[in-house]
Amino acid sequence: MKLLYITNGINGAGGLERVLSIKASKLADDFGYEVSILVLNNANTDCFYEFSPNIKMLSINVSGNPLQYWKSYKDGIKQTVAELKPDIISVCDDGLKAFFVPKILNHRKGIIYERHVSKLIDAHSADSWIKKLRTTIVWNIMDQKAKSFDKFVVLTEGNKKEWPNLINILSIPNPVSFYPAQTSSLEQKTVICVGKIAYQKGQDLLVKAWDIVHRQFPDWKLQLYGKENLSILDTHHLPEGVEFFPPEKNIQEKYLDSAIYVMASRYEGFGMVLTEAMACGVPCVSFKCDYGPSDIITDGVDGLLAEKENVCDLADKLMALMQDDITRRAMGRKARESVSRYLPDTIAAEWDHLFREITAEA
Repeated sequence: MKLLYITNGINGAGGLERVLSIKASKLADDFGYEVSILVLNNANTDCFYEFSPNIKMLSINVSGNPLQYWKSYKDGIKQTVAELKPDIISVCDDGLKAFFVPKILNHRKGIIYERHVSKLIDAHSADSWIKKLRTTIVWNIMDQKAKSFDKFVVLTEGNKKEWPNLINILSIPNPVSFYPAQTSSLEQKTVICVGKIAYQKGQDLLVKAWDIVHRQFPDWKLQLYGKENLSILDTHHLPEGVEFFPPEKNIQEKYLDSAIYVMASRYEGFGMVLTEAMACGVPCVSFKCDYGPSDIITDGVDGLLAEKENVCDLADKLMALMQDDITRRAMGRKARESVSRYLPDTIAAEWDHLFREITAEA
């Protein structure tokens, strides 16, 4: 079966790139798919993550003013599809333009959409009324165009709530990136947080929570890994006990050297870093934000959920695990057990079933 992914690029260090490297490689290597990935402006060079050599990489050049950009995007997709003749096209682009791919291809069968983020990524409480109006208009267009896909795939059951009018919607979670034989000893006095420094990821809230934690546990440290954003958090002048590091390819090693994972996101599409940490036997503490953490973490069993954006509650939950070695180890064991449901073979099989179901109906 021929499978074409359409996305902006795969050379970044983000979650979408990580997921696509695992999923597309698994389908190409173990499920017999002829996989191609179409990117824009050669954004498939110097990939942060490793992709199977069995995957065909393609690119179209888009540039110029909005009309020129749109024409080159549209023509490039049409030409690529005409040449490849894929059985399934999976659109992995969270931008508005992606919602027009069915129209570009004259509503041919076999087009699905993969949503990797929450709608909330486009909405901030501090936005001007003009920005809020624009966001509302974009959401309305997305709601209408989403109906054009054969299937609209989100990451969690919670994500479905953002698309209440769709009957073509279903959820398939992200695969876990790794499941090492070794697990963390949980003895290191280190709390880890992985993700780009961003409003969404809430590291500014996390640092405030850590200020509370540090007063009670001055011998513990918080390590932040990700792409810096000085407008959200000045990573060059962090409070005592907080360390910042750029994106790390071998992040598994860092999880294994940690005792707790913390997520302070204001909203999520899924929360892949939670599954990564849990696979290493590291219990997680997270805000119960929209959406993802509450689908992954069973509160009080394999991790702890704090009230959304409640800095004091997040600090309390962290300190509860920091001071209780027995509970921390028990939750770490449970975390590793529960996250096995996200193993790549299991998730790839779900996609394989969906693709074959769609082609059978075509």
